[in-house]
Amino acid sequence: MTRTIGRRGLIRAVLAGAALSTAAAPPDRPTPSGRPSPVGARPATTRPLLIGTYTGAGGGQGIRTGTYDPATGRISLTATVVGIEHPSYLAVHPCGATAYAVSEREEGAVTAVALGADGVHRVLGSRPTGGAGPTHLSVHPGGRWLFSANYNSGSVSVHPIRGDGSLGRRSDLVAHLSPPPGPGQEGPHAHQIITAPDGRHVLATDLGNDTVYTYRLDTAHGTLAEVSRATVRPGAGPRHLTFHPGGRFAYLACELDDTVVVCGYDPATGTLSPGAGQSTGTGPDTSYPAQLLVTADGAFAYLANRGHNSLTRYAVEEDGAALRLLGTVPVGGDFPRQIALTPDGALLLAANQRSGTVTAFHVDRQDGGLRPAGAAVDVPGAACVLPL
Repeated sequence: MTRTIGRRGLIRAVLAGAALSTAAAPPDRPTPSGRPSPVGARPATTRPLLIGTYTGAGGGQGIRTGTYDPATGRISLTATVVGIEHPSYLAVHPCGATAYAVSEREEGAVTAVALGADGVHRVLGSRPTGGAGPTHLSVHPGGRWLFSANYNSGSVSVHPIRGDGSLGRRSDLVAHLSPPPGPGQEGPHAHQIITAPDGRHVLATDLGNDTVYTYRLDTAHGTLAEVSRATVRPGAGPRHLTFHPGGRFAYLACELDDTVVVCGYDPATGTLSPGAGQSTGTGPDTSYPAQLLVTADGAFAYLANRGHNSLTRYAVEEDGAALRLLGTVPVGGDFPRQIALTPDGALLLAANQRSGTVTAFHVDRQDGGLRPAGAAVDVPGAACVLPL
């Protein structure tokens, strides 16, 4: 199913969203798969790890699997899940038994992988996204829907997740046909799609037209209705959005103008209100912000900077309404495309695309400081690291 949002459709969607916002149902819950979670099956001293890569000329061979030590940051690689082209972004189901990967190619696809408790993982199958060059995907907290963002075609897709973790046929495809492209852009470029903490709204960033779209998810049918859109300054290039755990603020990494934007968020309506762009701390050097993270307690935020090859640290202040720049540290690799915090918050891991490495840092819970942990691990084509 392919839909575009026109002016009249937008008005209808906004009115429908306003009517629903006062009595929204709670998000649907994950469906038990009946399969053991690999997270709980590992020895207490190590945890499982997945690393997405660019295959072929990118140097990767598929999804690398391994373990990490939460105490030392040491990473050990064990195997490779093959047969998936350019699995450059990964996400895990809330139950922990299935992972999902994009295939960042012209005929975009998403793939489900069953995570074995013994570390042996099995591909469950793939589905086309209906778009080109998917760069991001995420699972709705209820566990029934998978969202993906198609960068090259400027669209977002929805797929149902079956009880065994496999994917059904696409339930929706929405193209970003307006507003017009930003300066230097030939069209829309959807870069990310995530669920807001309220569970009712899904937000998609579009680098090509400097817009963040808010959709209301129909949890029964897996369709998206646009209810709001927010714009940043022309040419900013919004890439990745992350929410403060309080649910009232979000932080936007803008790739093209090298800024971070603090946004207000109204969970009742899904309205995002961007503020002014602020410094990433990278100075005059050419740098492209990649991904923002916020600690679980909402005290600190981190930004990966490609080109400057650093990690920016911010203090989160005013209950999430402000970010205060604390400084940067070298990431220990070249072109950090993606970063992730371990579930316990003790480590930050970075996937460095050009150097083909994954680096780890201890996180100081008191001041948010980052200290190198263990040695860098060689992973050709490293694009995404997913600690479980």
